[in-house]
Amino acid sequence: MEEDYIKLIFGLKLKQIRTEKNLSLFGLSKLSGLSKSYLNEIENGKKYPKPDKIALLSDKLEVPYDQMVSLRLDKNLAPIGELLQSKILKEIPLDLFGIKESNLIDIVANAPTKVTAFISTIIEIAHHYSFSKESFFLAAVRSFQEANNNYFDDLEQHVLKFSKAYQVDLTRSLTSKDLEEILTEEYGYVINESELSKNEALENLRSVFVPQTKTLLLANGIDEAQRTFIFAKEIAYNYLKIEDRLHTFPWIQFQRFDQVLNNFYASYFAGALVIPKDDLTSQLETIFEKNTFDEALFLQMSEGFNTSPESFYQRLTNVLPQAFSIKNLFFLRITHKAGTEKFYLNKELHLSHQHSPRANETNEHYCRRWVSLKGLKEISKSRNDHEFGIQISNYPSHGTTYLVLSSATKDPFKKNQYRSISVGLLINKQLERKVKFLEDKTINRQEVGVTCERCAIINCEVRQAPAVILQKAAKNKEIEGIVEELNAKFQN
Repeated sequence: MEEDYIKLIFGLKLKQIRTEKNLSLFGLSKLSGLSKSYLNEIENGKKYPKPDKIALLSDKLEVPYDQMVSLRLDKNLAPIGELLQSKILKEIPLDLFGIKESNLIDIVANAPTKVTAFISTIIEIAHHYSFSKESFFLAAVRSFQEANNNYFDDLEQHVLKFSKAYQVDLTRSLTSKDLEEILTEEYGYVINESELSKNEALENLRSVFVPQTKTLLLANGIDEAQRTFIFAKEIAYNYLKIEDRLHTFPWIQFQRFDQVLNNFYASYFAGALVIPKDDLTSQLETIFEKNTFDEALFLQMSEGFNTSPESFYQRLTNVLPQAFSIKNLFFLRITHKAGTEKFYLNKELHLSHQHSPRANETNEHYCRRWVSLKGLKEISKSRNDHEFGIQISNYPSHGTTYLVLSSATKDPFKKNQYRSISVGLLINKQLERKVKFLEDKTINRQEVGVTCERCAIINCEVRQAPAVILQKAAKNKEIEGIVEELNAKFQN
């Protein structure tokens, strides 16, 4: 047991016993002969009393000595004990968010009952939605991204230093060959492209890294863009000297929060290396200056980098906030299986907390008017490799309007599976100043909802379910109104 944990548990128990006996700190000081400041430090987990002091408190409070020193907590404090013993506070680098662990311990010590109720609520919600440790870690990283507008200048500078040190020309499109040479010559990697295909159970893995021999196993089905990204990510781990890392792509399981954070750092470095900020910024400026949206030029830009649509759209979420001060945006990845009506929102980032849509766990039906879903339906029926869409989406229920860019592609690793990647930019004064083509009449404009169950759009031709949640809210409001009328009628 850690010493800090033992101190805190004893302090929590002492405070609980004291309050149950309606004693103030001053009263316990008078009763025990121990100073008020000393007792306060004990209750706040700063000090652990010697055996004779524990015996004194046990006698004066009429509580058995063994009960006082036991680490067992009653049901009111048990959730706090679980939280502290789980070492979750140690696993998350709280300093990323400007938080000290000691501050949290002080909060727990000063209001144990309220904190316990809060923790119990969080645990219950987590259990209800099967919220795993990995989900918690990923949510923490997303919050870290949002807090920094998803732009990390130190990583951008590392990319520039790397390109100079290894004479990587960032003015041209990088190839996997460029990066493979650095991995093998500089970092001693061995590339194996045959072993993964021998195991059917590993069909969804793109790569596996074996650190003992520095062997990188690659899947047969990966294309040039995926290979380049994997190599760039491996370079990031080595150049940034990251040791606590994941060894599979995509990830299977996170053991520690640092692995999640380091995975993000390596991915960010890879994206910045393959899609240099200055080049992307310059091309976006050209597109934004036009009075009409030039789809061909946009696609030429995105396809000009040796990267997947997902990596390209993610890179937009780095560059738009920093280079154009466009910070109110969202990023979504939605997957779909051909022949079904199921759509899964399985990756999202919101650089402003007001954004819709968000993933939900209530089996509701996402709005079929989204350009993201339209692209998925189109590509699942066509033989095209890429379906691009642009739409100005107005959310009347939220009073917000977004410019949404979306690309749908086939999932190369899953039969009849497709995915769409979208970036939505909140239309406000800032966006209107930066993007000239917002008045382009050829851009489809559409009123949309979040889910059918919450949508007030009348006579929607693609509605999948009635607006049951809105109907329930309206019914409750009607009942409240009748009750108010009855109260007014009979109050005298």
